Amino acid sequence: MENFVIAITRTCGGGATSISKILAKKYHIDLYDRKLLQLASEDSGINEALFARADETTRQSLLFKTSRKVYNGEIIPPESSDFTSNDNLFAFQAKVLKELAKKESYVCIGRGADFILRDNPNMVAVFLYADPEFCIHKEMDRLGYSYEEARRYVFKTDTYREGYYKYHTGREWKNPYNYDLCLNTGKMSKEKAADIIMDYMNVRFGIPIPD
Repeated sequence: MENFVIAITRTCGGGATSISKILAKKYHIDLYDRKLLQLASEDSGINEALFARADETTRQSLLFKTSRKVYNGEIIPPESSDFTSNDNLFAFQAKVLKELAKKESYVCIGRGADFILRDNPNMVAVFLYADPEFCIHKEMDRLGYSYEEARRYVFKTDTYREGYYKYHTGREWKNPYNYDLCLNTGKMSKEKAADIIMDYMNVRFGIPIPD
């Protein structure tokens, strides 16, 4: 079997990080989320802090609500004033994801990986979600928030992710047609969710289910 990628898209509070860690451990492969920022920084020569800052500042802006720049693979050259723009920072992350897919198998959380790698026949796109009430209580436990604080946090995070996804991909975030597999993680344990994804990998690609 050639290298494979499991691209995870998720709602806040659905347990995607825990499930992704189980998958990475079972398959003995890397998990890329914020770790991708370091690799994109090394590839581009752009300070990693700029990638991290772009992640945070865009959460506070109206950028993704008022405009759209669907990723087309273009990298802006260093001599351009837009070299460190959010669009170019995304493009470098996409470049790294494509290059990694040629060298290794991995799990990626978010980053529009399902869209970036859509032409890769060995990429599986998974959408993990759960009922809002489940997600709110999950974040209450995880962050020590009150119900109202957790509700606002979940809503704000999902609104950002939805906008980020549509801005860079042109797609609707919750559209099941974007994905190979959609799982309601509020109806099962994180271990069972990982098992289902591994079962799918076995059925589709013949990849043995790890012990």
